[in-house]
Amino acid sequence: MKKITEICKRRRGAFIKSPLFFHLVSLELKVRLEVRLVFLSISQGFLHSSKHDYDGCASVSCVSKPISLDSRIIGGQEVQPYSIKYQASLQTEKGEHYCGGTLVDKEWVVSAAHCWRPHLMIVVLSEHSLRETEGFEQIFGVSKIYVHNYNYKTFNNDIMIIKLDRPAMLNAYVQPVKLPGENIPQLRGDVCTVSGWGVTQPYSYVLSPVLRAVDVKEISMCSWYYWGRITENMICAGSPYGGKDSCQGDSGGPLVCNGNFEGIVSWGISCANPYYPGVYTKVRNYVPWINYIMNSD
Repeated sequence: MKKITEICKRRRGAFIKSPLFFHLVSLELKVRLEVRLVFLSISQGFLHSSKHDYDGCASVSCVSKPISLDSRIIGGQEVQPYSIKYQASLQTEKGEHYCGGTLVDKEWVVSAAHCWRPHLMIVVLSEHSLRETEGFEQIFGVSKIYVHNYNYKTFNNDIMIIKLDRPAMLNAYVQPVKLPGENIPQLRGDVCTVSGWGVTQPYSYVLSPVLRAVDVKEISMCSWYYWGRITENMICAGSPYGGKDSCQGDSGGPLVCNGNFEGIVSWGISCANPYYPGVYTKVRNYVPWINYIMNSD
């Protein structure tokens, strides 16, 4: 296990702002594929929905993930306010949302490792509208961050756990999600729910002002779609017909199946494309590590 600061120091920055095209070299096939890729987390010059006024673009992070510009909780709808009680919003100190997260304990939030930012970030629970202060929000600073050997080239181990600067107040609007237990069967085409504030229109860079969710189906034969890039620490979900997916601004958010926290929005190619389902970090592989961190810190 390595600290995130040690991992980031070895990088020379990831990518330029808002690339529409670049060449991706497949590690397995050893061929150059021209693929339209941008980044799922909102850190590459996209506009933000925010309760604050600001000018300019967000800074380029040392880690980001590729996905297409057709970017949103696609095929979903606005949720009943505060009905997804474990949903967290990672925001800049200006209150600009850029990634999602999942409350797993009153002091701990799990997100994607590529959502880490070298500048100050805050965590907001009981958030629904990004544009309005509704009075139920709980806003936290970050005490510590742990990552699990994240590989920014392959996106393997795309998980981090954030310790809040104080315990959350658990109430009718804020509750932790259930982690999958050892006796929970592996997913086999299960219907799951993914939620977030991803942008809502194709070729738009403006986030959804409200929390949205969509039901997607676990797809077991995912490695075939991604030329063998899917590791044992990843799962895929989407629709065999397309039209349902997570995308930009949803990064780090939860995929919940049968009431259990099974996935973290991680990466993919295109959005809501039947040939490229969304890729998620497989949370159940990290439950012992998550419990170890929470119990030993």
